[in-house]
Amino acid sequence: MTAGAITVCASAPVRLDLAGAWTDVAPFVERERGLVINVAIELRTTAELHVPHPRFELASDDLGECVQADSATDLVIDGRLDLHKAAILHSGIPPCALRTRAAAPAGAGLGSSGALGVALVAALDAARRATSNQRTPMPRHEIAETAWVLETRDAGVAGGKQDQFAAAIGGFQRLAFEDGRVRSVAIDLDPDFAAELAGHTVLCYTGRSRFSGQTIARVMRAYSAGDRDVTAALRAMVDVAEQMDDALSAGNLGRVGELLCRNWRQQLRLDAGMCTPEMARLEVAMIRAGAIGGKAAGAGTGGSMFFVVPGDVAPAVAAARECDATVLPVRWAMEGVRQC
Repeated sequence: MTAGAITVCASAPVRLDLAGAWTDVAPFVERERGLVINVAIELRTTAELHVPHPRFELASDDLGECVQADSATDLVIDGRLDLHKAAILHSGIPPCALRTRAAAPAGAGLGSSGALGVALVAALDAARRATSNQRTPMPRHEIAETAWVLETRDAGVAGGKQDQFAAAIGGFQRLAFEDGRVRSVAIDLDPDFAAELAGHTVLCYTGRSRFSGQTIARVMRAYSAGDRDVTAALRAMVDVAEQMDDALSAGNLGRVGELLCRNWRQQLRLDAGMCTPEMARLEVAMIRAGAIGGKAAGAGTGGSMFFVVPGDVAPAVAAARECDATVLPVRWAMEGVRQC
């Protein structure tokens, strides 16, 4: 390491989208009111940065990819670590070594790319402050907005803002989208209910990853074209999100499970392909094992599903594994992005 070199590290959690996801995506969110209820979970994505460095070295441990470049002009958006490149180009940082790793499986539908963007922005902001002797960190809302711009505009992946805001802020969030603004309000759960909900939520990774941007673009094209069923489903999901906020605040586990089911039914109206045969098999098995409600995480078409199981979760965990799903730990991340 050269003299005067610094090392910074930031981590950000992924999320479970409890209700209203999709309503934060353009053009729906530009024309109507969007509302998302989500919660961050302790499966973190970490970005570690060393600066200065002889050349740019960008690496993702979980993807097994590495990109090297002598100058920023050689960092071309070409499908290889594009979010890493976009973050570097946006920051204007000199040659550095950047390495990331994610605890959640790639393509799990848990907002990993949003968490990655937030961790990248936070790490680069920490490097900026360290090299310029500035002390004021970038506000969390600004980190989220910047990460969204990097992913959707610079890297060219369609999506809304809920992933970035969950990763930046953490906890249970009511995210209202209207008139181009995002208003985040923390949902304060009774601690006993929060623990009960975590203990009775079973998160299952199907083993089949997916690229959500393609599904999102297809659904929003249908909305733009005036598809009545898609439009009605999106509006219904806003209503479900309002009710999910009430159910969480009231500590009503059964109602939360019921609303997960209602949201999932509306998701399937958007695009029936969201439910793969493997996901349908898993859903049936989980209901038989005692789950009262569940849905796909994120855009579906693979990735993960999560279920509320009010009684003993052991039969549901066994059922998930019999369906070749991997059961992931559920622990709420009440703190969003942080230095590590």
